[in-house]
Amino acid sequence: MAEDSDLEKTEQPSQRRLDQAREKGQVARSHELSTFSILLAGGAALWFMGAHLNAQMVKLLHDGMTINRELVFRPELLIPHLYDLSVSALITFAPVLALMLLTALVSPLFLNGWLFSTEALIPQFSRMNPAAGIARMFSTNALVELFKAFGKAIVVGGVAVWVMWRHLGDALQLATLSISAAIGQMGYLVAGSFLAIVGGMLLIVAVDVPFQLHAHNKKMMMTKEEVRQESKETDGNPQTKSRIRSMQREAARRRMMSAIPTADVVVTNPTHYSVALKYSENGMRAPIVVAKGSSLIAQRIREIAVENHVPILEAPPLARALHKHTDIGESIPEALYTAVAEVLAYVYQLKRYQVEGGERPLQPDRLPVPVELDPASETLT
Repeated sequence: MAEDSDLEKTEQPSQRRLDQAREKGQVARSHELSTFSILLAGGAALWFMGAHLNAQMVKLLHDGMTINRELVFRPELLIPHLYDLSVSALITFAPVLALMLLTALVSPLFLNGWLFSTEALIPQFSRMNPAAGIARMFSTNALVELFKAFGKAIVVGGVAVWVMWRHLGDALQLATLSISAAIGQMGYLVAGSFLAIVGGMLLIVAVDVPFQLHAHNKKMMMTKEEVRQESKETDGNPQTKSRIRSMQREAARRRMMSAIPTADVVVTNPTHYSVALKYSENGMRAPIVVAKGSSLIAQRIREIAVENHVPILEAPPLARALHKHTDIGESIPEALYTAVAEVLAYVYQLKRYQVEGGERPLQPDRLPVPVELDPASETLT
C-alpha cells in the first residue's frame, strides 16, 4: 500500500519541475483568452476608428465606381488604377490589422508571460501513434474541449442571433439611405455586433483560464518518490552524493556479475585479478571485457565462472595487463590481440575436446604480452 501511495501524484510541483517544463514549452495556455483579446482589439479599433474608416470607405467606393474618360479609352490604365485602390484599402485598414497582430503577440503575456522554446519544434513520432491518438480523442481534456466548443457555439451563436434580431429594422433601412449614410450605419452595426459577441466570449474565457491553470498544475504534480529523487539530485550533502555513488557502483557490479555467464573465458592472475572476455564474430571488431575485478571480486568472478561452466585460464601477465588497461564494455587494446587470440583458440579447442573427445589441447603458457603493458614489469623496474 505504501508503494502505491508513493506512485500517486499527490504532491504540488516544485519550482524546479515547473522551470524544466517551461524550458520544454509546457506552460498553461488559454486559446480562448488569445481569441478574446484579438476580437476585443479588433472591435475596439472598429469602434474608435469608425469615422475615419467610414470616410475612407466612401472615398474608395467613389473612386472604384467612377470611371473617367481616360480609363475608358485607355484600358491599360485599369490595372494600375485597381492597384492604387488596393493599396489605399490596405493602408486604410492597416492600423486595425496591426493592432490585432500586436494583440496576438502580447496576449500570451497575460498568462505565464512570454515563452519561446525550440523543443516544441522537434518532431515527435510518438504523436503519430494511432493508439495514442485515439486515447487522446476520448481523454478528459478532449471531453472538456468538446464542451467548450458547444459552449462557444451556444454563447456566440445566441448573442449573434440576439444582435441580429435587435437590429433587424436598422439593417433593412440601409437600402433607403444614401451611400455615405449607409456605410456609416453599417459600420456602427458591425462594430456594435462585434463587441456584443466579444462580450459573450468573456464568459467562456472566465471558465477556460482557471481550468487551464488547474489542468496544468495537475499535470505537473509529483509523486512522493519523484519529490525524494529531486531532493537527492539537488542536495549538495557529500554524504548523500557518496551514498548515491555507492549505490550506482553496486548496481554496476550486479550488472557486471550477471554478464559473466555469457563470457567465453575468464583470465586470472590466478588469485589477485580476474578478467572475463567475450567475443562474437557478428558485430564485434575485437573481444570485449564484460567483467573484471581484484581480490574478493576476482574470487567471486571465478566462482560464477565455475558455476556456469565458463573456462578459466591462468595467465598472470595477460590478466594484469587486461585489468589495468581496459574498462568494462571496452574492446581489448590492439597490442593484446595476439595473446587473446591464442587464448580464444585454446578455449574453442577445449570446447571441441569436451564434445568430441580426442587429445586434450595444451594450455598456452607463454602468451605474447608486451612488457610495457604488464604492471608487474613496472614494479620490477
